[in-house]
Amino acid sequence: MADARTAGHAQDNVEDNVVGALLAGSMPLADAEAGFRFASEQLGGHLKRMPDGETGARINWTQWQQSVFSAVPALASEIFDAGYIKRPKFRLKAGATVDDVKFPPLGYAAAAEASYGAFKALKKAGEIAPGMKFQVCLPTPIAPTTIFVFPEDQIKLEPLYEAAMLAELDAIVAAIPAADLAIQWDTAIEFAILEGVLPHAFEKPEADMVSRLVRLGNHVPSGVELGFHLCYGDSGGRHFKEPEDTSKLVSVANGIVRGLTRQLDWLHLPVPKERADEKYYEALAGLRLQPKTELYLGLVHTTDGVDGTQKRIAAARKYAAPFGVATECGCGRRKPETLPELMRVHRQVSAPLKSK
Repeated sequence: MADARTAGHAQDNVEDNVVGALLAGSMPLADAEAGFRFASEQLGGHLKRMPDGETGARINWTQWQQSVFSAVPALASEIFDAGYIKRPKFRLKAGATVDDVKFPPLGYAAAAEASYGAFKALKKAGEIAPGMKFQVCLPTPIAPTTIFVFPEDQIKLEPLYEAAMLAELDAIVAAIPAADLAIQWDTAIEFAILEGVLPHAFEKPEADMVSRLVRLGNHVPSGVELGFHLCYGDSGGRHFKEPEDTSKLVSVANGIVRGLTRQLDWLHLPVPKERADEKYYEALAGLRLQPKTELYLGLVHTTDGVDGTQKRIAAARKYAAPFGVATECGCGRRKPETLPELMRVHRQVSAPLKSK
């Protein structure tokens, strides 16, 4: 039924080989049911996977994890101002060791299970297409530990938080049928580290980042779809640093692919709105994805609409394999009234998926 909903939308100016769309995650809507309904009505025929919008406490990505760190008695906090963003940061209390740190449930599994109930009900009612996957977006453990932990304790606490996150993943996999499930690892802080924006404690940043991403990817069971959303952030509506080109993104993506022992189902890469020049995209020629991996480029922007987005598509097509479209990041920090126009641009610049 989702295909029928979007079949009537105009498809003017669709570029060759630009098929389908990806929703990166968050949506500024009331709840998961509203997120699913909106996605189905606006982009249903263009999507293979549908996130719940990360509504409520999750709308600002990892900010809600501050309460998780605050709940650990062995940690103390103080305000840290990094310029790009100001927030509490944590370290081990005097006299405490890592053995004293016990993270409570992080909340991702509970949120996924609750949202899946709405997804399943809408699917049963025919309001979500039968083959649609429920997309669960998870931050890599590097993100909360880098954001909320002082550098001197990051290496100590990261394995503990990673274990807690993987326990959340295991609970999600146990609760939701594999045939319905798609897991996306949101990978942003890694690029803040690689670009020298955030202080960190890694000796070999890119190798250390890639090894962790591979471990996370391989932890997703082979019957569940896997994707990576590589990102340069959108706090305050801007990147933590404008990427010079796609070379760092491609290098990390290729490292992930080399290390995975399972299928990578999709990869998302961001594109700044100013970059319709070929230089930004040249490194995409070196992207070495698995044959069945779908590529999505986050080049949809409302500031210059369909015309600007098509210019970015034209530049990217010279170097990239066939791809679908997306925004650079989630939409959770946007005003709700801007979403319909944003979805219209997605529809105008890409073709719907073929019905199976």
